[in-house]
Amino acid sequence: MKTGVIATTGFFDGVHFGHRKVLDNVLGVARERGCRSAVITFWPHPRAVLRQDSRQLRLLTSLEEKKTLLAEAGIDDVHVVEFTREFSRLSCEQFLKRAVAEYGIEALVIGHDHRLGCSDCDTDIERVAASIGLETIRTAALDDETDRAISSTYIREVISRGDMRRSASLLGRDYSLSGVVVAGNGIGRSLNFPTANMKLYEPLKLVPANGVYAVRVLSEGKWYEGVCNIGQRPTIGDGRGIVIETHILDFNEDIYGLDIKVEFVEKLRDECKFDSLQLLCDQLRRDVVKAREVLSC
Repeated sequence: MKTGVIATTGFFDGVHFGHRKVLDNVLGVARERGCRSAVITFWPHPRAVLRQDSRQLRLLTSLEEKKTLLAEAGIDDVHVVEFTREFSRLSCEQFLKRAVAEYGIEALVIGHDHRLGCSDCDTDIERVAASIGLETIRTAALDDETDRAISSTYIREVISRGDMRRSASLLGRDYSLSGVVVAGNGIGRSLNFPTANMKLYEPLKLVPANGVYAVRVLSEGKWYEGVCNIGQRPTIGDGRGIVIETHILDFNEDIYGLDIKVEFVEKLRDECKFDSLQLLCDQLRRDVVKAREVLSC
């Protein structure tokens, strides 16, 4: 039976390649020492609790997605700590003492820019940890080919401009949205392009830039190809605001009220207004052809 715990801590939004370097370090040390691996993470996001601009906050992963990704990475235990204003006032030393007492940590793996605690966030973590008998292991930064450190903030910027190929290279997977299929206004079906309209399960999930995307769709345990439109549907002009609607290729099932997951592979074009529904249909047919080409690669 494994004894002792090698842990790391952080929000880990996206569980991207930058995070994976830290996680791999945790797993390597734990395996070498015969210990369990653990991640201490937080929910909700600290910015949602502390910052006045929290309405602008958007996340790469929901809590359940994050927990699943951490488990898939091989982490034995994921501890979720509720982030509150009171919790945010803990010093680095107070937090580390609590973590050691509650989770039995014998070594803490930290990232290149890791910070802990409220009043002393710039404190030398290694020094504070050493003072309470906790070993620390620092992980170097992982940079992309542009020599920019891979971070959740950087990936949000990439997705916000619709560069899904780039985001996939940073995340290690295609970015996805999950939700429930809700009723639309039926115009897509009348045009012979029925769509599954999605209501997100996590309202704070980052939605890619407005436009039309080649996507893969998971519905009732099966994967399909599709074309997803994100935007305000200017040709229809129904005033519904931003919608996420997906035309699933070679599919004609009623999935209202069911779960759906959409993985974004590549942006095909910007959203635009057409002078007629016929011109819109013509473009949609071209979108389907292009999406098939993209998804066959």
